[in-house]
Amino acid sequence: IHRILRKKSLSTQITRSYLTKTPQVPKAVLEVGRLNHVAIAVPDLPASMSFYRDVLGAKVGEPEDLPEHGVTVVFIDLGNTKFELLHPYGENSPIANFLQRNKDGGIHHVCLETDNLDGAIEKLKNENIRILGKKKIGAHGNPVIFMHPKDVNGVLMELEEVL
Repeated sequence: IHRILRKKSLSTQITRSYLTKTPQVPKAVLEVGRLNHVAIAVPDLPASMSFYRDVLGAKVGEPEDLPEHGVTVVFIDLGNTKFELLHPYGENSPIANFLQRNKDGGIHHVCLETDNLDGAIEKLKNENIRILGKKKIGAHGNPVIFMHPKDVNGVLMELEEVL
Protein backbone atom coordinates (compact mmCIF):
# COMPACT_ATOMS: atom_id res chain seq x y z
CA ILE A 1 0.00 0.00 0.00
CA HIS A 2 2.85 2.43 0.77
CA ARG A 3 4.21 2.13 -2.79
CA ILE A 4 0.75 2.87 -4.14
CA LEU A 5 0.38 5.93 -1.91
CA ARG A 6 3.70 7.43 -3.05
CA LYS A 7 2.60 7.75 -6.68
CA LYS A 8 0.91 11.03 -7.65
CA SER A 9 -2.09 9.84 -9.63
CA LEU A 10 -5.85 9.65 -9.58
CA SER A 11 -5.64 6.10 -8.24
CA THR A 12 -3.50 7.41 -5.36
CA GLN A 13 -6.07 10.04 -4.53
CA ILE A 14 -8.85 7.45 -4.59
CA THR A 15 -6.78 5.01 -2.50
CA ARG A 16 -6.01 7.71 0.05
CA SER A 17 -9.63 8.77 0.29
CA TYR A 18 -10.67 5.16 0.97
CA LEU A 19 -8.01 4.78 3.64
CA THR A 20 -8.57 8.09 5.40
CA LYS A 21 -12.16 9.22 4.93
CA THR A 22 -15.42 8.60 3.19
CA PRO A 23 -14.74 8.25 -0.53
CA GLN A 24 -15.84 11.04 -2.81
CA VAL A 25 -17.78 9.32 -5.54
CA PRO A 26 -18.83 11.38 -8.55
CA LYS A 27 -22.56 11.98 -8.83
CA ALA A 28 -24.18 9.48 -11.15
CA VAL A 29 -25.59 10.69 -14.42
CA LEU A 30 -28.56 8.35 -14.06
CA GLU A 31 -30.01 6.51 -11.10
CA VAL A 32 -31.54 3.15 -11.90
CA GLY A 33 -33.61 0.84 -9.78
CA ARG A 34 -33.50 -2.91 -9.50
CA LEU A 35 -32.81 -5.52 -12.13
CA ASN A 36 -36.20 -6.15 -13.72
CA HIS A 37 -35.29 -9.11 -15.91
CA VAL A 38 -32.69 -10.90 -17.98
CA ALA A 39 -33.99 -11.73 -21.47
CA ILE A 40 -32.95 -15.02 -23.03
CA ALA A 41 -33.53 -15.80 -26.71
CA VAL A 42 -34.64 -19.41 -27.13
CA PRO A 43 -34.98 -21.50 -30.29
CA ASP A 44 -37.54 -23.89 -28.75
CA LEU A 45 -40.00 -22.09 -26.49
CA PRO A 46 -41.94 -25.15 -25.18
CA ALA A 47 -38.71 -27.00 -24.33
CA SER A 48 -37.34 -23.93 -22.54
CA MET A 49 -40.56 -23.46 -20.58
CA SER A 50 -40.42 -27.11 -19.57
CA PHE A 51 -36.80 -26.79 -18.41
CA TYR A 52 -37.52 -23.84 -16.10
CA ARG A 53 -40.78 -25.34 -14.78
CA ASP A 54 -39.96 -29.05 -14.54
CA VAL A 55 -36.21 -29.06 -13.89
CA LEU A 56 -35.68 -25.84 -11.93
CA GLY A 57 -39.13 -25.62 -10.34
CA ALA A 58 -39.64 -21.98 -11.31
CA LYS A 59 -43.00 -20.28 -11.84
CA VAL A 60 -43.47 -20.14 -15.60
CA GLY A 61 -46.00 -17.76 -17.13
CA GLU A 62 -48.02 -18.19 -20.29
CA PRO A 63 -46.69 -17.24 -23.75
CA GLU A 64 -47.70 -13.77 -24.91
CA ASP A 65 -47.35 -12.64 -28.51
CA LEU A 66 -46.06 -9.10 -28.99
CA PRO A 67 -46.32 -8.49 -32.74
CA GLU A 68 -45.13 -4.89 -32.46
CA HIS A 69 -41.84 -6.21 -31.02
CA GLY A 70 -41.66 -9.32 -33.20
CA VAL A 71 -41.47 -11.67 -30.22
CA THR A 72 -43.38 -14.13 -28.13
CA VAL A 73 -42.45 -13.72 -24.47
CA VAL A 74 -42.75 -15.94 -21.42
CA PHE A 75 -41.81 -14.63 -17.99
CA ILE A 76 -40.12 -16.90 -15.47
CA ASP A 77 -40.70 -15.62 -11.92
CA LEU A 78 -37.57 -16.08 -9.81
CA GLY A 79 -38.83 -14.27 -6.72
CA ASN A 80 -36.34 -11.39 -6.69
CA THR A 81 -36.29 -10.90 -10.49
CA LYS A 82 -37.40 -12.58 -13.72
CA PHE A 83 -36.13 -14.26 -16.83
CA GLU A 84 -37.89 -13.25 -20.02
CA LEU A 85 -37.82 -15.99 -22.64
CA LEU A 86 -37.88 -14.51 -26.15
CA HIS A 87 -38.96 -16.45 -29.22
CA PRO A 88 -39.38 -15.09 -32.76
CA TYR A 89 -42.84 -13.90 -33.79
CA GLY A 90 -43.38 -12.96 -37.41
CA GLU A 91 -41.00 -12.66 -40.33
CA ASN A 92 -39.19 -9.49 -39.22
CA SER A 93 -38.36 -10.62 -35.70
CA PRO A 94 -35.10 -9.28 -34.26
CA ILE A 95 -34.94 -12.48 -32.22
CA ALA A 96 -34.89 -14.57 -35.43
CA ASN A 97 -31.78 -12.62 -36.46
CA PHE A 98 -30.21 -13.19 -33.04
CA LEU A 99 -30.93 -16.93 -33.24
CA GLN A 100 -29.39 -17.15 -36.71
CA ARG A 101 -26.11 -15.97 -35.15
CA ASN A 102 -26.61 -17.93 -31.90
CA LYS A 103 -28.22 -21.26 -32.81
CA ASP A 104 -28.62 -22.41 -29.20
CA GLY A 105 -30.00 -19.08 -28.01
CA GLY A 106 -28.50 -17.05 -25.21
CA ILE A 107 -28.73 -13.88 -23.19
CA HIS A 108 -30.24 -11.16 -25.37
CA HIS A 109 -30.49 -8.19 -22.98
CA VAL A 110 -30.80 -7.07 -19.39
CA CYS A 111 -33.49 -4.72 -18.15
CA LEU A 112 -33.09 -2.17 -15.38
CA GLU A 113 -35.87 -0.13 -13.83
CA THR A 114 -36.14 3.64 -13.69
CA ASP A 115 -38.86 5.88 -12.32
CA ASN A 116 -38.42 8.58 -15.00
CA LEU A 117 -37.75 7.23 -18.48
CA ASP A 118 -37.99 10.60 -20.25
CA GLY A 119 -35.44 12.09 -17.84
CA ALA A 120 -33.22 9.04 -18.31
CA ILE A 121 -33.36 9.39 -22.10
CA GLU A 122 -32.32 13.04 -21.88
CA LYS A 123 -29.41 12.25 -19.56
CA LEU A 124 -28.24 9.33 -21.70
CA LYS A 125 -28.28 11.45 -24.84
CA ASN A 126 -26.26 14.14 -23.02
CA GLU A 127 -23.66 11.44 -22.32
CA ASN A 128 -23.65 10.38 -26.00
CA ILE A 129 -25.24 7.03 -25.25
CA ARG A 130 -27.31 6.06 -28.25
CA ILE A 131 -30.93 5.00 -27.88
CA LEU A 132 -32.10 2.32 -30.31
CA GLY A 133 -35.39 3.28 -31.93
CA LYS A 134 -38.08 5.14 -30.05
CA LYS A 135 -39.72 4.67 -26.70
CA LYS A 136 -42.21 1.78 -26.87
CA ILE A 137 -44.60 0.00 -24.56
CA GLY A 138 -42.94 -3.21 -23.37
CA ALA A 139 -44.23 -6.61 -22.30
CA HIS A 140 -45.24 -5.35 -18.85
CA GLY A 141 -47.30 -2.51 -20.33
CA ASN A 142 -44.68 0.07 -19.30
CA PRO A 143 -42.57 2.39 -21.48
CA VAL A 144 -39.15 1.00 -22.44
CA ILE A 145 -36.07 1.97 -24.43
CA PHE A 146 -32.91 0.13 -25.43
CA MET A 147 -29.38 1.52 -25.25
CA HIS A 148 -26.87 0.68 -27.98
CA PRO A 149 -24.59 -2.16 -26.81
CA LYS A 150 -21.50 -0.42 -28.18
CA ASP A 151 -22.13 2.39 -25.70
CA VAL A 152 -22.71 0.17 -22.65
CA ASN A 153 -19.90 -2.40 -22.48
CA GLY A 154 -21.24 -4.64 -25.23
CA VAL A 155 -24.54 -5.37 -23.46
CA LEU A 156 -27.93 -4.61 -24.96
CA MET A 157 -29.52 -2.76 -22.06
CA GLU A 158 -33.22 -1.99 -21.66
CA LEU A 159 -34.62 0.65 -19.33
CA GLU A 160 -38.21 0.20 -18.17
CA GLU A 161 -40.19 2.90 -16.43
CA VAL A 162 -41.71 1.42 -13.27
CA LEU A 163 -43.60 3.74 -10.95
